[in-house]
Amino acid sequence: MTGLTAYLGLTEIGLPKKGETLVVSGAAGAVGSVVGQVGKLLGCKVVGITGSDEKVTLLKSKFKFDEAINYKTTPNLRDAVKSTCPKGVDIYFDNVGGEISDAVLANINQYARLPVCGAISLYNKTEVPVGPRLQPIILTKSATMRGFIVSDFSEKFLTAIKQLSTWLNEDKLTFSETIVEGFDNIPQAFIDLFDGKNEGKMIVCI
Repeated sequence: MTGLTAYLGLTEIGLPKKGETLVVSGAAGAVGSVVGQVGKLLGCKVVGITGSDEKVTLLKSKFKFDEAINYKTTPNLRDAVKSTCPKGVDIYFDNVGGEISDAVLANINQYARLPVCGAISLYNKTEVPVGPRLQPIILTKSATMRGFIVSDFSEKFLTAIKQLSTWLNEDKLTFSETIVEGFDNIPQAFIDLFDGKNEGKMIVCI
C-alpha cells in the first residue's frame, strides 16, 4: 500500500519530468523513501527532508537521493532548501505539513505540483496552528496543490503494481522496515511514528 501511495501520488499528481527537482518530506518513511527512488528512476533530482543525521546518510546511500536535509539541526530550513535546490522546486511530495512545508513552498517554481499525502506534524496539535498563508504562493506560482488518499487511484493499482514489481525485481527499488516485537508494544510503536523513530515501514510482530 505504501508503494502504491508513493508511485501514484507522484506520477498522477506530481507529474515528474526528466531534469526537474523533487523534494520529499518525511523522506525516510515507508512512502517517502519510495517516492524519492521513483523520482530518481524517472530522471528527477531528488532532495529528502528527514529528522536525523543517520537518516540523511540512509537517504543518500541506500535510497540514492541526491541531497538530504536534517530539519532538526538546520537553523534556516528555507535557506537550506534553496541551497540544495538552486533551480527551485518543481514537485513537493508533502508527508508532514507545518513549518517544513512552509520552507519548501517558499522555494517552489512556476507551475509546481504539490501532492499532499500527509500532515503528520499537525495531527497531535491541541490548537490550530497559524502559518504562512498559502494562497499568494499558489496563485503567483500558478501551482497545483492536491491532497489524496491512495484509493483515489484504485483503477490504476494493477498498472502501478506491475511497474513497482518490475523495478523491485531489477533491484532498482529497495526498502527499509522497523520491526517491533510484541503486542504490548503497539502503542509505543504508534507514538514512535510521530517522533520519526522509524526507518521505512513500522511493523509490529505479535
